[in-house]
Amino acid sequence: MDAGILYGFQEGHNAADIAVTSNEVLVTSGREGFVSIYNKADLTPTKEAPFMDLRSVAVRDNRIAVLDASQGISILDGNLNSIRDIPINSDFGNNTKRTIDFSGENIVVAEGSNGAGVYNSDTGSFAKYIPILLNPDNVDDVDVVTNAVATNQEVLLMANGGAGLCLSEEQQNSTSLVGVIQIEGSINYVASKDGYIFAASSKEGLQIIKLNRPDASLVNRCADLSVYSGNSNLSVNNNQDLSYRGAKRFNNFNVSGSLLLCGSWTVKNDANLNTDSLFEMNGTFVVGRNNKRKEVNVNAGATLELKVLSPFMETLTSMTEPLLNL
Repeated sequence: MDAGILYGFQEGHNAADIAVTSNEVLVTSGREGFVSIYNKADLTPTKEAPFMDLRSVAVRDNRIAVLDASQGISILDGNLNSIRDIPINSDFGNNTKRTIDFSGENIVVAEGSNGAGVYNSDTGSFAKYIPILLNPDNVDDVDVVTNAVATNQEVLLMANGGAGLCLSEEQQNSTSLVGVIQIEGSINYVASKDGYIFAASSKEGLQIIKLNRPDASLVNRCADLSVYSGNSNLSVNNNQDLSYRGAKRFNNFNVSGSLLLCGSWTVKNDANLNTDSLFEMNGTFVVGRNNKRKEVNVNAGATLELKVLSPFMETLTSMTEPLLNL
């Protein structure tokens, strides 16, 4: 013990990943290393199993999954005995960060330029690839890779390097893109717990983004709204409180007051939410195009609430200044 810090030691070249349960800490230790289980209270080692090239570990419902870059996924029991191996043919590279996470009975794997691979943990069968959906301008192909994945209920997050942080919705047999969270730099790692997303950016350091569930009354509020009949340049002044339903393609979109939109809306240029403004949206909201990215600028004190038309109902609230930037 040193200054109140506990250390656990195991064989291997580096600590590659960590998972924490109510009573245990699981650690993978890279090439020629081990997956080891420690007592959470004092970090005394209790169990270990050797692997060739461990990158990541995930735990769900007494199931342990590890990613060994030399062969693929191994499903282990609580004593680190092998239950099932799932071969993966992707090239995981040397010394690159690749993570895994459970999504129900499935395991999602960061597979570099292939995007995210989805595998059934019960049968070992391959389900699908979730591609890197956006191709931003001025980014080399070599920098567009899925470095890490994280799940939070039906949310799937992909840290796609130069292509940014992608948020998708997992449904029964499909994955639908919700959007890309605007963070400068290459996104090299992502994790999510409860109502928060934690992302590592090469330019902006650690970014913490808040996820909230929207007010259930939003659907009811949409029912009796008037249809939007204005022009393609929407501007809401700071003393205005406006609400519409319908569909429209806007050229310019600026909100300084309060705005509720219900329906299907697109914006050709940037969407700007100015200081202390409020924008609530129930439906679909598309900004820019895949080959011509635009930004949703949410300034300090502004609030953005999005409710997509699907079983997944989440609100993404962010700010131009993140909640924490280290």
